[in-house]
Amino acid sequence: MGFDWLKRWMPRSLYARAALILLAPVLTIQIVVSVVFIQRLYEDVTEQMTRNVLREVAFLVDEVREAPDRAAAEVRVAEVADPLEMSVDFVTEPTEGDTRLWYDLSGRIVIRSLRERLSDLQAVDLATTIRRVTVYLDTQHGLMAITFNRGRVSASNPHQLLVLMTFTSMLMTIIAYLFLRNQLRPVKRLAAAAEAFGRGRNLPYKPTGATEMRAAGSAFLDMRNRIERMIEQRTMMLSGVSHDLRTPLTRLKLGLSLIEESEETLAMQRDVADMERLLETFLEFARGAALDESRPMDTAVLARDAVENARRAGHSVTLGELDGDGRMVGSPLAVERALVNLIENAARYGTRVTVGMAASERAVRLSVEDDGPGIPAELRGEAIKPFARLDVSRNQDRGTGVGLGLAIAHDVARRHGGTLRLGESETLGGLRADLVLAR
Repeated sequence: MGFDWLKRWMPRSLYARAALILLAPVLTIQIVVSVVFIQRLYEDVTEQMTRNVLREVAFLVDEVREAPDRAAAEVRVAEVADPLEMSVDFVTEPTEGDTRLWYDLSGRIVIRSLRERLSDLQAVDLATTIRRVTVYLDTQHGLMAITFNRGRVSASNPHQLLVLMTFTSMLMTIIAYLFLRNQLRPVKRLAAAAEAFGRGRNLPYKPTGATEMRAAGSAFLDMRNRIERMIEQRTMMLSGVSHDLRTPLTRLKLGLSLIEESEETLAMQRDVADMERLLETFLEFARGAALDESRPMDTAVLARDAVENARRAGHSVTLGELDGDGRMVGSPLAVERALVNLIENAARYGTRVTVGMAASERAVRLSVEDDGPGIPAELRGEAIKPFARLDVSRNQDRGTGVGLGLAIAHDVARRHGGTLRLGESETLGGLRADLVLAR
């Protein structure tokens, strides 16, 4: 098992974990030092100071015991009380029990030490006057109250060290927090630039921060430049391939049009048309992100336009519920192409198609449902792969698909930080394709 249970309680973000690494030792040291300080000052020192005062109190008690009557006792203690910086009075009604303030930590030690060594002690008052201590003792001449300065039994300002420690810790924590935020800022900027590039956007980025962060930032820029060059070279190559292949296909079409029509020439013309369509589909898949740049778009408008275009093409498509605000930043042409591919795929295998949208704070989901045969759950992962044709006989009956419609939609979804989910339609009974786009 190890420390797996601890992972559930640990923070997830790098910033929170770094703050925990910073604060945990500081708080631990603070607690240890405070405990040791309180143990030493509030207990040991207070107990030692109280013992010193007990000798003087015991001396006053002996003077009272030696006096023959109360008047003589008052005279004798009055002579020695002033030099001892104490005041002695004979009272009739003492306070009920020992009293101290709730935050008076050293008062507990004072009361305990006095009770351990004064057998005639009746009560200790530490609450009436916080700077004075009053001890009530039972003597043969009556109840005697001895009052002296609190500073003689405990430190008068022990809280100053704790206040200084707390203030210094808070100040250093704030300084460390500012420093930590400054150190983690390059990490967040690099993550934002990498996430944006994964969605087809180039954010301005300059390596900053520590040496390791600058090295990681430079490596990211080199990688981004290489990928951009590869995309540009691929686009140029595809443009050349498209031009080179279209030229012989055009000559073939022209040559076949000049030949007398027959079953063989008609079959060859259909083959040429199929080759053109397959070429267009392949180039459409290979062009990828080269369609357009990311910009603000409204997926609800894209869904309406796609449905209208599908209706004009003769498909039975219904616009379902559009829930939420579909505005986001992305590639509208790429999303429209993915949505059109999903609608055409649904119309190819079904008779009814429904298009809907649901938006949340983090993502937008475009759903396309049909009443066709659907795709078995064990084959849905294979269906989104390029050139995957799950049932050749279906394609022969319903058209010569090349297996790129779902792959193109999946590629578009991934470039927008989302995914393509295939499932079963609850309303129509066929396939449900959810194009999920992250905001």
